Amino acid sequence: MNTAPNVRIIPAKPQTVNGKNQYQQLRVAAYCRVSTDTLEQLNSYQVQIAYYTDYINSNKDWTLVGIFADEGLSGTSTRKRKEFNRMIRLCRQKKIDLILCKSASRFARNTVDCLEYIRELKALGIGVIFEKEGLNTLTEYSEFLLALHSSFAQAESESISKNISLGVQMSFKEGKVRYNYKMWLGYRKGEDGKPEIIPEEAEIVRLIFRLYLDGMSTQSISNYLAENNISNKQGKPEWRHDIILRMLKNEKYAGDALLQKTYTADCLSHKVMKNHGERPMYYVSDCHPAIIDRTTYNLVQQEMKRRAAKRRVSDKCVTEQGKYSSKYALTELLICGECGTPYRRVTWNIHGRKAIVWRCISRLDHGNRYCKNSPTIHEDPLHRGIIQAVNEYHNCADEIADILRSGTEAVLTGQIHGEISAAEKRLTEIDEARQSMINLIVSGAVGSDSLDDEFRKLHDEEETLQETLKTLRTQNTANDAVQKQLDMAISEISDENFRMTEFDDVTARHVLECVRVIDKTHIQVVFKGGHESRIEIDKK
Repeated sequence: MNTAPNVRIIPAKPQTVNGKNQYQQLRVAAYCRVSTDTLEQLNSYQVQIAYYTDYINSNKDWTLVGIFADEGLSGTSTRKRKEFNRMIRLCRQKKIDLILCKSASRFARNTVDCLEYIRELKALGIGVIFEKEGLNTLTEYSEFLLALHSSFAQAESESISKNISLGVQMSFKEGKVRYNYKMWLGYRKGEDGKPEIIPEEAEIVRLIFRLYLDGMSTQSISNYLAENNISNKQGKPEWRHDIILRMLKNEKYAGDALLQKTYTADCLSHKVMKNHGERPMYYVSDCHPAIIDRTTYNLVQQEMKRRAAKRRVSDKCVTEQGKYSSKYALTELLICGECGTPYRRVTWNIHGRKAIVWRCISRLDHGNRYCKNSPTIHEDPLHRGIIQAVNEYHNCADEIADILRSGTEAVLTGQIHGEISAAEKRLTEIDEARQSMINLIVSGAVGSDSLDDEFRKLHDEEETLQETLKTLRTQNTANDAVQKQLDMAISEISDENFRMTEFDDVTARHVLECVRVIDKTHIQVVFKGGHESRIEIDKK
């Protein structure tokens, strides 16, 4: 080649494909990944590591930086792939020149992730060689071909994910329950593979449910368990109120299981979402031994809703959402006879002397604007009046029990039970009629087409009866809960030796519906079931 007289050509040094001098070894790494920890794939995992170690060391122009391998992890996200992320960090530190990988699907099954990392590595002068596809990302047109292969890998992952989801849905429909025993207090996996009750832990579960019905809050229960050195599933006396709340809501303690409470949004983000109705849920009844009887469980759920719906009077608006207080039973029970607003416990300090009184919240917050005549009640005479009412209630326990039971007997044992029996009997008759028609068709006595209308009528009637039965059984469960409350109220006073000598918050919650303040010297004590007693109290 001719050049100008004052120009001298300096020849280029021989280069490798990524710009390295031919006498300088390339620092090469290999990335391997298998998506499951099955024996077959673990063998593939070990084979890949051995293959790349031997392959890189056998090339005199390469030096091995390391084999980066993730096992049992999905390729749709790089978030949990520790070895992959460590390899990328070394690339950013310019400690790797070339990466070997079996295929694009092993590198990433997410098209966006794959292209982002490839572009970043390419900008750093680092190439990735995919053996299966025969691609080197530093060559021309490699990104287009890689995008195609990555898209195919992502589509394959999405298809597999959908198939797995359908399989899980089918198992839910069949009532197959998966149990996590690690955090499930009260149960362990039995020899038959099914849940087995642990007696010692079951007593703790029953204690938690009992304390909640006795009026304690979830925080109070967690404090009580910790103070009494009662251990959790991990054997430590450490409890949190949110764990207690989850236990109280857990239908598995009643022997049932609600399936698909959560779901995975998609196979790329792996984000777990709480199911608010976006996906179907499946309720499996009596699928394992129960620690808590169904009536007690239902009472706890009702009590949760009652506490959550509690209202109070505020100086900012007429009413606002209130907060349940487990410290004093009368915070829930004592109400003003004039305006219906709850009373609040207040400490007076008069000339250095403290006095505990109860005052109408409306009167406290708004003066006499809404409630003009509500009296202030001292706590000691109020307690004495309630004790007197409870003892009088106990003295006529048999008569009161009859009154309480008679008010609900017709509902609990009458019409609903009769309707359930009638519906179940008719369903049996429908099954028998359907079987008779099938026998006629099989015997050839009639053609199948001639009975289509009859089959359709039976099917429609059966569906209607099933819906009716579902409603009736729900009502019956609610009635059982009412009966349980009545039984608890009666049992509190049914002991012949019972006599209340001092005010007890637990007994008050079980027996009393409310206490109305009539005036300074009179209260009206209303017991569960409707029995009322008017009591005269001391002014102080």
